[in-house]
Amino acid sequence: MERIQKKIAASGYCSRRKAEELITSGVVAVNGEIVTQLGTKVGQNDVITVSGEIIEKALKKYYVLYKPEGYISTTDDEKKRRTVIELIDSEVSIYPVGRLDYDTSGVLLLTNDGDFNQAMIHPKNSIEKVYEVTIKGFLRKETSYALMRGIKLDGTKTKPAKITQVKTNVEKATTKCLMTITEGRYHQVKRMFEAFNHEVIKLKRVRFGTITLDNLKKGEYRSLKPHEYKTLMQLTGIPTQQNR
Repeated sequence: MERIQKKIAASGYCSRRKAEELITSGVVAVNGEIVTQLGTKVGQNDVITVSGEIIEKALKKYYVLYKPEGYISTTDDEKKRRTVIELIDSEVSIYPVGRLDYDTSGVLLLTNDGDFNQAMIHPKNSIEKVYEVTIKGFLRKETSYALMRGIKLDGTKTKPAKITQVKTNVEKATTKCLMTITEGRYHQVKRMFEAFNHEVIKLKRVRFGTITLDNLKKGEYRSLKPHEYKTLMQLTGIPTQQNR
C-alpha cells in the first residue's frame, strides 16, 4: 500500500504536487469512487483514474535540455508562449524539474518520474545549481561576502552561496561571475543581486548537480545516461530503484 499521490506520480502521469492538486479538485477516482483525501492508501490491484483516464505505470524517461531564452518552463502556458516541452520529442508525457525563467538559458532536466522530480527539487537535498550571471555595475567584495553568507528574501535567510570567477567589463560597466546556490526560490538569483541594486542582464545555468551543458547547443537535448541518474540520486542519499 502507498499514498495515492505518490502512485500517480510514479506512473509518470504528472508530478506529485500536481497529483495532489488533481486529488483535491475531485477528478481522481479509485475503483470508480472519487477520492479527495490526500494520503489515501492504494494497493497494486486498485484502479486509479484521472478524469476517467486509467493511470498506468509508464516507462520512466529522463532528459537534459539546453534551454534557450524565450521558452517557458512548463507543460502549457495560458499566454500561448513557447514551452520547453515543444523542444523534446518524447513518446511519454514529461515535465520540467523545477524551472528556469523565460529569459534564462541553460541546463534543464525533464522527466515523467515524480519521485525523481521531488528528489531533485526538495530543499532538504541541497542540490547545487551553478549560474553564469552578468549584472549591471561592479560587484564589490562586501556584496559578494554578504551574498555568500545569505540574505533575507521574503523574511527568510537564503542558504550560503558561492561566488567565483568574478570578471568586470569597465567599458560596459558590468560584472560577470559564477554563482552556486542550493535552493530554488522564485527568481532567487535575480532577487539576490537586486537586493544590492544590481540588475541581472543575463542568466545561464551551467550546472545542475553533476549535469552540465557539455556537447549541447541551445535548444538541443539528450537522454540522461544511467550513471548520471545514479549520481544525481546519490547526491540526495535516496536509494536508486530505476525503471528504464
